This record gives sequence, structure tokens and C-alpha cells, in this order.
Amino acid sequence: MSYFAAAAVRGSQGWTAAEMDLSASADIEEVADLLREVDADAQVSLLFVESDETYLVILRLDDGEDLRVFGSDSTFADESRVGALLLGDVDEPAIDLDLDLVGGGAEAHKSAGADDEGEAVAVEADIEPVGDPDLLADLGMPAHRLLELCAREGMLPSDMVAEVCQAIGCGDEMDELRAG
Repeated sequence: MSYFAAAAVRGSQGWTAAEMDLSASADIEEVADLLREVDADAQVSLLFVESDETYLVILRLDDGEDLRVFGSDSTFADESRVGALLLGDVDEPAIDLDLDLVGGGAEAHKSAGADDEGEAVAVEADIEPVGDPDLLADLGMPAHRLLELCAREGMLPSDMVAEVCQAIGCGDEMDELRAG
């Protein structure tokens, strides 16, 4: 499986983005060490890993500590070395999409099954997000919105990253990284 890994770190000068190579990493702690190396003094360090236009994993470190992980689908851990590396230790499902988003009340249904104008949006029912969906809430991407992006049928990981990065304030940096 091919993948694209990009770090977005926020330090005293704002956000910066850098592409990362995870091929030499043996475990998630080594990935966290690589993320720390992007900017050792960063207040927030994020790693976005997109794989085969199907899976997305987000890692977060605050002040270089407290590693938090979210994955768009637990299947990624079974299908690739990179998926196992990033999600192998994540046991807990992020949320039951069928119960909490699709059928969990009018507001939850609206957020998962309708766009901003109230139009119906196709929801992918066979994904199983894992980890901490709340890891970006304080930056402007609440858990329900992140889960809705994962559940939206036809949404590519690169599209999810673009929406997340715009919401949290590092969209221009990620766009420049992709264009460069």
C-alpha cells in the first residue's frame, strides 16, 4: 500500500508543514519521535497519513507529549504495515457510526446524513473509526464533524485532510506542501 504522510506543526511562528517518511519506523513511538523532530518546540504537532485513497490516520502530540491517535477505519491496521504501525495498539472503536451518527437522533442524523443545506449525503456504513475522534476539537474540528467526514461516501483521505486543515488553520501550509 502506498501512503502520504505530512506533519503540520504549530509553534511560536504559526503553522508549518513537512512531508514525512515513515518507512524506517519500527513502532508508533518512533513515528512520534519523527514528529517531534519537525519542531521540538511545537505546541501542537499533527501527523496526517493517507493511504491508497481509502484510509486516514491522524496523530497528535501536545508540547511533544501525550500521543493521541485517530483512524478512519480499523481495517487499515489489518491491510498494511503502516496501518499496523499506526493503529496496531488502538483497541477502542471511536464510535458506533450506525448508532451514534446515522440513527442517533435528529441533530446527529443531520450532521451525518445531510450537508449544510439539508441535502442528503451518502453515508458509508461499513467503516469502523478507531481511537480518539476528539483529538482536534480544541483546534476547531469537533469529533462529530471528523466522524462525518470519515463516513461520507466517496470522501478521499486527501479531501478529509484538506477540510480538517482549513478548519484548524493550517490549510494554506498543507496546500503549499502538496503543490511543492
